[in-house]
Amino acid sequence: MSNDQPTSGQPPEDDPFLKKPQEPEPQGPHGPQGPPSGSPYDSAPPPPPPPYDSGPYGGGGPYGGVDPLAGMPPLGEPGKRILARLIDFLIISIPLYLISLPWGGAVEMRDNTSSNSNFSDVFSQTYSAHQLLWSLIGLVVYVGYDTYFTHKDGRTIGKRLLKLRIAMLNDGRVPDTGASFLRAVVLWLPALLCCPCLWWLINIVFMFTDKPYRQGLHDKAAKTVVVQTD
Repeated sequence: MSNDQPTSGQPPEDDPFLKKPQEPEPQGPHGPQGPPSGSPYDSAPPPPPPPYDSGPYGGGGPYGGVDPLAGMPPLGEPGKRILARLIDFLIISIPLYLISLPWGGAVEMRDNTSSNSNFSDVFSQTYSAHQLLWSLIGLVVYVGYDTYFTHKDGRTIGKRLLKLRIAMLNDGRVPDTGASFLRAVVLWLPALLCCPCLWWLINIVFMFTDKPYRQGLHDKAAKTVVVQTD
């Protein structure tokens, strides 16, 4: 698979996924066309807002009422994001499960029927040492997968198939290693070691309801956004 993104994470000027902001018409005392040549008011137009954000992180910034979505590609649809995540999950989980079969399989749940068990008892009854080991192995694999592909060009295999891309919110570039790793850890650590169903539900709700960027909690932690590509 070719990587058309530079290793530094900075997209080239002709990056097809990076939309440029529309430069506002210069305003002056003589109307939108600007002052006549040679006027004492003749000066460079004000700088345009950054491409993916109107402030340091989702605020109005120095440009006042600028649309926070101006200059960025359309946001990724939540349905496509969920399907892309499911594809990535299957790409990893099926081979991981098959590899674990000679050692009894990756899933080995213990029966928990006591209503008086405290949290530590529930955890010990639910996760055997075997299950915990494979959960930790799975965590390393999932985090490594997301970190690598997010830093590579902002697209995991699932997102590539669904024409989605992860980008830094403030300028649209490909996330660096630190942001990619943080995003992956916040996404997978609670899901694999603590509360998978609740954690997925919370993130899905955020994708549908968060304004204006449709960020899940992992996006908010890494300050990223998911956008559509051509």
